[in-house]
Amino acid sequence: MLYNKIVIGCDHAGFALKEQIKQYLEKQGVELLDVGCYSTDACSYPDIAHALCANIQSGEFPAGILICGTGIGMSMCANKHRGIRAACCSEAFSARATRMHNDANVLCFGARVVGYGVACTMVDAFLNQEFEGERHVPRVAAINALDESEKQ
Repeated sequence: MLYNKIVIGCDHAGFALKEQIKQYLEKQGVELLDVGCYSTDACSYPDIAHALCANIQSGEFPAGILICGTGIGMSMCANKHRGIRAACCSEAFSARATRMHNDANVLCFGARVVGYGVACTMVDAFLNQEFEGERHVPRVAAINALDESEKQ
């Protein structure tokens, strides 16, 4: 795996799938930090997204995975954080392409949208794909420049 150390988190809707993905990745030797949640009890997904993003922003982890019911709420929260480029995906092509073209560092998906098999193919595609650079560098720089602009 290109990324052998990641941070992972979920809300209550994503808990069961997160636990399955953790086992899948641990069997491949990936070091994981689980920032929650730790049960199917209702929780605040923005808190989980914030914890995951803080670990990436610190430089300790290069990438992360967030799972909620649809993946949308987690991606919206994650993208509020400086330096985070989160993509909500529902199939492997998009998970691979967002790494290649957007240098995404957080994969988001929904446990109510994809099953275990599709989730594993997306995780593999995301974690094994390098950023292509070249023609995409100015575009990613433009995304990152938005972090510097005043948010209205």
